[in-house]
Amino acid sequence: MFIIKTLQGLEPVLAAELQALGATDIQELKRAVSCSGDQRLLYRANYELRTALRVLIPIHSFRAQDERSFYKGVQTVDWNQYMGVMDTLAIDATVSGEFFKHSHYASLLTKDAIVDQFRDRFGRRPNVNLDAPTLRVHVRIHGNKCDLLLDASGDSLHKRGYRKDVVEAPVNEVLAAGMILLTGWAGDSTFVDPMCGSGTLPIEAAMIAMHIPPQRNRESFGFFRWKDFDKKLWQEVKSDADAQIREPQCQIFASDMVVFLMIARPTKSTVFRFAKLFDCKKKAFE
Repeated sequence: MFIIKTLQGLEPVLAAELQALGATDIQELKRAVSCSGDQRLLYRANYELRTALRVLIPIHSFRAQDERSFYKGVQTVDWNQYMGVMDTLAIDATVSGEFFKHSHYASLLTKDAIVDQFRDRFGRRPNVNLDAPTLRVHVRIHGNKCDLLLDASGDSLHKRGYRKDVVEAPVNEVLAAGMILLTGWAGDSTFVDPMCGSGTLPIEAAMIAMHIPPQRNRESFGFFRWKDFDKKLWQEVKSDADAQIREPQCQIFASDMVVFLMIARPTKSTVFRFAKLFDCKKKAFE
């Protein structure tokens, strides 16, 4: 089972994307969609979904009445299945319970339960790495119900890799893609954005029109560092998706008073292919 996070209001769009990928048991939740699938779907979801923020895998749920029972609940998982003593971890927590008032404390207690298990079994403990951990664990506590999930994505999937410079208040890439997909536009008619700002909408439109996977420029995912990472399967998934890239069947126009259209790694052929779509002009909207 997978839990795929998204922005509120985009759940139906994400569900439709998952159906197109062949997911089963699809259910819309609040700011998320759950589904079932195999390892291939896990890789495809991270690489191909345009309206996903993160792909999470639930591994354990339990009830806890206090800190001690929570600690024991975390330790019921055999964490050596997912990481080794020389690996690193990071914990993200979301809390709305009675015995935890702060998410940071919940993260610390989860970390302690995991590293203590390794120390007791192997005499050594994994270290914490907040930037690029081997394993990122999400903890959700609502009332006395506690869920532990593994983060397969790593960095948020709204980070496409094409934005070179940070600009003021850019439109979130997932939101931009969702807005376009909600209209039913699929790259078969002209797309015009007369107030494009940093260019997120026209860039996402170009990627949709050309079937460019949204994570084509990403260099790594969280699952790359997992024990069960299947490099051959991943390369197959990536190659199959990249093979669907096509020449544009439409024109895309974008303009603004100040155009900050920065595209990273311009040596990549796909960037050149969709950069040519833009007719970016500096002019007033009149």
